Amino acid sequence: MNKQATALIALVIILAFMAYIITNATKNEEDKNETGQAERTVYSDNWSVSSTLPVSDGKLLSVASSDDGNVIIGGDAFIKSLRPDLSEEWTLQTEMKITSLSVYNDTIFASTPETILLYSRTGNLINEWGPYETGAMITSVSASKKLVAFADAGNKIVYVLRKNGELYSMIGHSESKFIIPSPYFDIALYNDQLFIAHTGNRRIETWTVDGRKLSEFGEPGTAPGAFCGCCNPSHFAVVPQGFITAEKGINRIKILGHEGNFLEFVSSSNNFTPSVPLDVASADGKTIYAANSMNSTLYIFTRN
Repeated sequence: MNKQATALIALVIILAFMAYIITNATKNEEDKNETGQAERTVYSDNWSVSSTLPVSDGKLLSVASSDDGNVIIGGDAFIKSLRPDLSEEWTLQTEMKITSLSVYNDTIFASTPETILLYSRTGNLINEWGPYETGAMITSVSASKKLVAFADAGNKIVYVLRKNGELYSMIGHSESKFIIPSPYFDIALYNDQLFIAHTGNRRIETWTVDGRKLSEFGEPGTAPGAFCGCCNPSHFAVVPQGFITAEKGINRIKILGHEGNFLEFVSSSNNFTPSVPLDVASADGKTIYAANSMNSTLYIFTRN
């Protein structure tokens, strides 16, 4: 190759490199605002509070919604059934606080720190399961057609029971242990799968009811689709769109797709106490109920 050809090739390389630099610099300038700072996507809340319901029966801790539109709330120490218009149907006082609730067909499943209580939809006590292992701290219960599952944050185990109360399986007691730094350990039974909030690793995991892990999603961070701080997602609910999640640290409620992709914020600009997440429930993904234990108020979110 002669000197002229070599020089020509070198010139072409230099010009290509300069074109790259100019193009990249132009793109960076386009990504900056008037102050010279990089633009960030701003997400607004697509939902708003349509109504609230102050609760005076005790400290509000949990909420569940049923397919017929009724809402069940519980706390320290009561259970209350509300009609779709939020008028009171019945209220029961309980000996212990109600940490979580689940409704399936004609049965209400309510957890206390050590037991599972079964009520009819008219408020009659049907059965009581437990107490379970020493040091139990039951934080979540979820029922499906044939099974009932509950999460024990004290022993870091998820129990799966048959509808007669017999043990079906245990998850987290062997090599697949959960990291649960604080008493936030939520679960949901849905379509014969078990979703578990592995809060120490800031993710939601999918398991078979027999105890085989299938998948996971989630990562730590403040990005819209990530889970900030410690012990998140603190609460979640399964809806047709995917998942409604509630966080502590940065107190926000959002909707994620079935694969964990961010869809939208329900509430990110609010005056909720950062360290106190709201329990969430929704039967149809169209109306979202959130129980705020800080002021014992039920918040009802609807799309803007």
